[in-house]
Amino acid sequence: MNIEMLNLLDRFYALIWPMLRISAFLAFSSIFSIRAVNLRIRIVLGLVLTIFLSMQLEIPKIDPATAEGLKEIFNQLFIGFAMALIMQLATASIVLAGQAVSGSMGLSMANMIDPSLGNVPVVSQFFTIIGTLVFLSIGGHLIVFGILLESFNLFPIGKSLMTQDVLGKMTAWGAMMFVSALLISLPVLITLLFVNIGVGFVTRAAPSLQLFSVGLPAILLSGFLVLWMAVPSIINRINWLWVQTFSQMRGMLLGG
Repeated sequence: MNIEMLNLLDRFYALIWPMLRISAFLAFSSIFSIRAVNLRIRIVLGLVLTIFLSMQLEIPKIDPATAEGLKEIFNQLFIGFAMALIMQLATASIVLAGQAVSGSMGLSMANMIDPSLGNVPVVSQFFTIIGTLVFLSIGGHLIVFGILLESFNLFPIGKSLMTQDVLGKMTAWGAMMFVSALLISLPVLITLLFVNIGVGFVTRAAPSLQLFSVGLPAILLSGFLVLWMAVPSIINRINWLWVQTFSQMRGMLLGG
């Protein structure tokens, strides 16, 4: 009986460490933490990946009740959170691009309440849906799971990821969020800038044409037209953003 309990305890220790990293990633990543992927689905995904990993890797036996085990718990949670944070920043850049376009079109007042992102304009919701569809169409979920499983070879159980190089890469990726948002929204912003300049000249030449009666509807209609024409370009830029996200996730693990 004692031998069976010891074997069961060893199996539990073999499962708890990869489960912590995978659960932290699924809990904080932008795509897998949405309401469509509920808690039951995330638990099943975490268990399946953990059981698969436990059969493929040699997991060291670390007692979680000791000081070393407590340190390893924070380490595994940090690795999963760091990988999820990269995806969160990529999604935030898509939302930020939608906010910039929405402000240029005059739709800033049409906001929706998102539990994870707060007040989000309708255009940002549209961009987020496009970003999720692009992520799934390029097999992003498979790529991310592959990187997550590869992380156990690059950063095995017991190795720390909290290095100055990794923190520097995460900070640089945070700055990349604003660059990506600008690239995604740039075609619409430039076009609406010229439309605003034209509306300014018209209202200056004919003061009877008020801004709110003529200018706002013209900007709104032209904004929808330009947004419809720029959808292929936006999809390509979002595709580029996800590719850079995957490269950043793997580069962080390789350079750590």
